Amino acid sequence: MSREFTKVGVVGLGTMGSGIVEVFARNGIEVVAVEADQKALERGKGFLTRSTDRAVGRGKISQDDADALHARVTFTTDLADCADCQLVVEAVPEKLQLKKDILTSLDAIVAADAILATNTSSLPVTEIAVASGNPKRVVGMHFFNPAPVLQFVEVIKTVVTADDVFEEVKALAERLQKKPVVVGDRAGFIANALLFGYLNHAVSMYESKYATREDLDAAMRFGCGYPMGPLALLDLIGLDTAYEILDTMYKQGRDRLHAPRPIIKQMVSAGLTGRKAGRGFYTYAAPSSSEVVPDSQTPTGGAPAGVTVRPVAKVGVVGSGTMATGIVEVFAKAGFPVVVIARGQDKVDGVMNAIGRSLAKAVDRGKLDQIAADDIAARVSGSTSRDSLADVDIVVEAIAENLEIKQELFRDLDRICKPGAILATTTSSLPIIDLAKVTARPADVIGMHFFNPAQVMRLVEVVHTVATGADVVATVVELCGTVGKAPVQCGDRSGFIVNALLFPYLNDAIKMLEAHYATADEIDTAMKTGCGLPMGPFELLDVVGLDVSLAIERELYVEFREPGFAPAPLLEHMVQAGYLGRKTKRGFRTYA
Repeated sequence: MSREFTKVGVVGLGTMGSGIVEVFARNGIEVVAVEADQKALERGKGFLTRSTDRAVGRGKISQDDADALHARVTFTTDLADCADCQLVVEAVPEKLQLKKDILTSLDAIVAADAILATNTSSLPVTEIAVASGNPKRVVGMHFFNPAPVLQFVEVIKTVVTADDVFEEVKALAERLQKKPVVVGDRAGFIANALLFGYLNHAVSMYESKYATREDLDAAMRFGCGYPMGPLALLDLIGLDTAYEILDTMYKQGRDRLHAPRPIIKQMVSAGLTGRKAGRGFYTYAAPSSSEVVPDSQTPTGGAPAGVTVRPVAKVGVVGSGTMATGIVEVFAKAGFPVVVIARGQDKVDGVMNAIGRSLAKAVDRGKLDQIAADDIAARVSGSTSRDSLADVDIVVEAIAENLEIKQELFRDLDRICKPGAILATTTSSLPIIDLAKVTARPADVIGMHFFNPAQVMRLVEVVHTVATGADVVATVVELCGTVGKAPVQCGDRSGFIVNALLFPYLNDAIKMLEAHYATADEIDTAMKTGCGLPMGPFELLDVVGLDVSLAIERELYVEFREPGFAPAPLLEHMVQAGYLGRKTKRGFRTYA
C-alpha cells in the first residue's frame, strides 16, 4: 500500500520549481521550499504569488483556498529544513554536478525511507542517483511547465530504482491529478526526445533563412493547431535549457538531428536566452514578460519596396475533389467570381452541390443568412472546358498529386491564360519548379498550399521557386489575407514548412514505439498532456493515413539525404500489411 505523503521538499524555486511547490500545496501537502539565497527565495515567492493571484482572478481557486495554499509552504535557504520530508524534489538548473551535489547533501539530511526525486528534463537520472548513498530511493519526477496547468508527469525509473519507490511516486502523481507515465532513463525521456528534435529542425530553417520566425511559428499554429510556434516555445523554455537538453540527447544518441544548431549556442553566449532575458528569437517588453515588441526582424507588412501587387478580380480553380471544392468556397465567400473546371459535367455538378450543402449548413447554424448564401453561390460557375479560364487573373489547380498530369495541365494553362495571370498549385509534395519549367512564364508560377478542409484551416503556404517573380509572391500573400487566410512564405523544397517539421517528428515517435521504450498510448498522452498538442503522433498518423505518411517521409529522405529522416521500418511493414489507419479500420490502433 502506498504511503500518504504529507510533507515534501522542493529545492530550486525558478518557474518550474515554484510551479511544483504550488502543485503539492494545492493538494493539501505541506511543502518546504528551498533556495540558495534570500534573493532567489524572494523571487520564488513572487512566482508563486503571481501564479495563485492569476488563478484567483480567473476563478480557478477561491481566495480562501489560495491563502490556505500559501500557509502550507515554508520558505527557507537551509537544506536541513527538509529533514522530516518524506519526498524531496530537486528542480535546480540543468547542471549535472549541481544536481549531484544537492542529492549528496540531501542523502545525509533526510530519513532513510525518504524518496529523492529529480525534475531533470534531460540529464541521466542514473548518474544523478549514484551521487546518493542509496540510489535505490532516487527516481525521476519530470513535471512540465507550467506545472500547475499541464497534467503530464514522466516518472523515470533507473536500473537501480526500487519498485516500491517508483510505484509510490506514480501514485503520488495520480493524487496530484496528473497523468503519470513510467519510462526508462534515456535522454529526453518521451516528450523532450520527440519535442526537441522538432524544435532544433525549426531553428535550422530559421538559421538558413528558409523562412522567417513569424512564418515558422504561424505555420505550426495554424497548420497543426499547436498552442505555440517552435521559436516562441524555445524562448519560453529558455535557449540555455534547450541547448543543454539537445546536447545531452546528442551525446547519448549521436543523432545529428539532436546536435544543437550553432545559432542556439551563439545566442546563449550572447545572453539572448529567451523570455527570461527579454530577448531570444523575439524581443520582449521586459525580462520575463510575454509581450513581444517590434525589433529589426519584425515584418513591416505589405509588398516589399518597389514591388507592385497585381490586380485579382476573377479566380479559376481546376479540380473537383474536397480540396478544390473548399478553395472555390473560400474565394466565393470572399467576394470573388470563381470558375471551376472539372473533367465532366457530373464532376462540375458535384462541386456545385457540395458548395450548396455547405452554404445550407451555414444558414441553418446562423452563420449566414439566405441572401448572403445565394450571393456566394451565384459567384460560382462551372465548366468542363479549360478555355473558360482565359480571362481569370489567377488559376489554382487542385488535381491529383501526379507530376505528369499536373505538367500537362500547366502546359495547357500557359496556352490558355492571359498574360499576367498567375498559375498556382496546391501541391503538398511535388517540386513546383517542375511545373513552372513546362510553361513559358515560370515567373508567374507559385505554390499556394491550402490545408484541408480549406474552408476551416487558416494556413496557406505560399511557395516560391527560384524563378517566381517578387510581384507574384506579394500578390498571392495579399490575396490570402483578403480571403481570410494566414499566409506563410517559404522556398520550393520537399515538405515546405509544415510537413518538413511534422513528419520527422512523427517518424521519431514510431522509432520510439519500435524500440519498446513506451506504448503508443503513453507517447500520445505525453505529447497531448505534456506539450499541449491537439493530437498525439499515433492518433495523427492514423488520421493522415500510414501510406500517405510513408510517401511524405520517403520524399523528405530523398530530398535531404538525412539518415534521421529515413522512414522507420515499422511504418514500412505496416503499410505493406495494409494497416493504413482509420480508412482501413486498422493502423496503430484498431477501429470499429
